[in-house]
Amino acid sequence: MHYSKEELQNLDKVKRLNIINSVSGVKPANLIGTISSDGATNLAIFSSVVHLGSNPGLLGMILRPAQDVRRHTYENIMETGYYTINHVQRSFAENAHFTSVKFEKDESEFEKCGLTEAFLFDFPAPFVAESQVKIGLKFLEEISIPVNGTSMLIGEILHIEIFDNAINDLGYIDLSLMDHVGVSGLNTYYSLSKVDSFPYARRSNLPDFTKKDR
Repeated sequence: MHYSKEELQNLDKVKRLNIINSVSGVKPANLIGTISSDGATNLAIFSSVVHLGSNPGLLGMILRPAQDVRRHTYENIMETGYYTINHVQRSFAENAHFTSVKFEKDESEFEKCGLTEAFLFDFPAPFVAESQVKIGLKFLEEISIPVNGTSMLIGEILHIEIFDNAINDLGYIDLSLMDHVGVSGLNTYYSLSKVDSFPYARRSNLPDFTKKDR
């Protein structure tokens, strides 16, 4: 099946949205925890978290700023400067999915979606107690993306909590041991399984792929 730009533009809106949202493949499913300046907690699922650097530890995420539609996650981060990123596991994937409902500002997705607030390490923003990978971040910078009205928010990692048995002595994290899930499109979730672990890629250890079976 081939679609040109023009053919995509002429598709039904929902079909086009589903294709474009799925074509990049399986993305990480994360819950972003925030709190407003007056103490109202918020939780929202995102699939746009990306690694930006390891020293200092930086993560980015794409979101639409508050304009005509209120974006509670964005507003809270701008107000307080802190937020959490929490990996989603299979056991609460459905709960996580429904945090995308447009609740009112004073309605907490933690309560509405059956998830538990956890305030840890004297950190101001709430973590998700059920998550086995919890990350606390300080907001550093917003980069505007004018072409579609989105922004990348960049945060510095201040805290990481990981399920003990899932990280080895070298710091490699096995997400499959924690039954993590990824998301494709807006509402389809996939389980993760470890395929293999390869050495750091150098010319000295490059396999001879011309002699390998395909």
